[in-house]
Amino acid sequence: MRNVTLEEIVTHPITQKYLKRSGMAHAIRVAEYALQFAKEHNVDPDLVTKAALLHDVGHYTWYRDGEWDYELYRENDIHAIKGASRAHKLLIRIGEDRHAAKEIAVAILLHTDSYLPEGHLNLKPLQYVVSLADEADEESDGKHHYRTISDDEAMERIRVLDRKIDAVSKKNHYNIV
Repeated sequence: MRNVTLEEIVTHPITQKYLKRSGMAHAIRVAEYALQFAKEHNVDPDLVTKAALLHDVGHYTWYRDGEWDYELYRENDIHAIKGASRAHKLLIRIGEDRHAAKEIAVAILLHTDSYLPEGHLNLKPLQYVVSLADEADEESDGKHHYRTISDDEAMERIRVLDRKIDAVSKKNHYNIV
């Protein structure tokens, strides 16, 4: 039994504010990819879709002279750090299991290496799948953040994801990893 559904997360005012800034269509598509990859990597579909949905909740808008400046973003952004903290606080506030909230937050923290020094991270499966799902939906120059989706379509896709997660979770028991 899940403590919190994706619908509960996506309808929260904090989520609405920050995911609409970073791209609701992108967030939902990454969650859909994460669910697809979850079985292949033996990852809890509930945790991975929550992390995938919230992975960009820490984005700041980097503008120069009224235009999005992708280079300014690449040079200065730490959205994964801010997003991990914001997601953790949100998840605890709405009743998520504390251990699960921490695992989700760490996956958000590690979904990109854009703010880290050069090198290779050894990611746990949950963290890897969130990163993989994000990469699967990326477009050059951050264009994936500007795709649009109606509120009605967004809610329908979230509800479909919730139903799929419930169906998969009933069949399998996943450890939080």
